[in-house]
Amino acid sequence: MILPIVAYGDPVLKKIATPIDANHPDLKILIENMYKTMHHSHGVGLAAPQIGKSIRLFIVDATPFTEEYPDAKDFMQTFINPKIVEETGDKWTFNEGCLSIPGVREDVSRKPKIKLSYFDENWQQHEKYFEGIVARVIQHEYDHIEGKLFIDHLSTLKKTLLKGRLADISKGKVDVDYKMKFLKR
Repeated sequence: MILPIVAYGDPVLKKIATPIDANHPDLKILIENMYKTMHHSHGVGLAAPQIGKSIRLFIVDATPFTEEYPDAKDFMQTFINPKIVEETGDKWTFNEGCLSIPGVREDVSRKPKIKLSYFDENWQQHEKYFEGIVARVIQHEYDHIEGKLFIDHLSTLKKTLLKGRLADISKGKVDVDYKMKFLKR
């Protein structure tokens, strides 16, 4: 089932998400629906808060970046209760966007290599290094479960310049080709 994406302005996007356990109700169905939703929305990642669930779960499918970044080839993974253990290297800038903030793209600087501890959808625990574009997508989605958005990495001036567009998004004044959920005001 394709789920609606929660729009900027919803408090769930600013909450630190809660860890889950292997008995979380209908977890496999939720993950399957998140993949369907992400692909339908043409995203490369989706965190549970973006569908209104404040739990520590996100998914990544970096394959759309394969042509420019070969390390993204066939990279599709589920991350449950992830924890960034380490971030290393000199920050690099990349133009990011977000399904919850449609039509807004800005340059964000992040470190190129991370070490992540997490469970997969089969509750196998992993501790792995990721780098490049894959690390960037993971960091973006990880921010969501920490109650942060990519725009939180921007300068005060950039945030001020975006204020009107963000207000419009939160009120539903945005044109998208996927289902969204807006706050009722």
